[in-house]
Amino acid sequence: MTDYRFDDRNIQWNRLDGIDHLQYSVLNVDEKNHIVHVLFKFDANEQIVLHRHLIPNNTFVIQGELRLYDPDGGLKEVRPVGNYKICPPGDVHREGGGPDEDVVVFFDMRGHDGVFYEVLDHNLNVIGTLGYTDFLGLYKDQQADALR
Repeated sequence: MTDYRFDDRNIQWNRLDGIDHLQYSVLNVDEKNHIVHVLFKFDANEQIVLHRHLIPNNTFVIQGELRLYDPDGGLKEVRPVGNYKICPPGDVHREGGGPDEDVVVFFDMRGHDGVFYEVLDHNLNVIGTLGYTDFLGLYKDQQADALR
């Protein structure tokens, strides 16, 4: 079987202040139905900030291997390329790429206009949030940047 590699050279990757090892590209925001589609790219051999999902996330691994880590840093789950998963809210974890390459994951978040994620410290205290209005703003900024 032939191996294929996802070509992301034409994707406008962006970074979030304060969140290392993560890039994003907001593909679309459906303002009527509160549906957000985002590509996240997690660096290989790294972990992003500890966070809690407050809404269901439908994910599809496009490139690489998505790794999820418990709050204590232990490896919790590995999702290989091609993996699709419906992730219920409430889970606390870190995410990152596998050992060989950055991982690109498609996230589908829908039907909610509030907070999607809580960013946590090591004691599980909320230190920040990221929600629908944040993604809408990021999307509009990204669209404006593309026109420049």
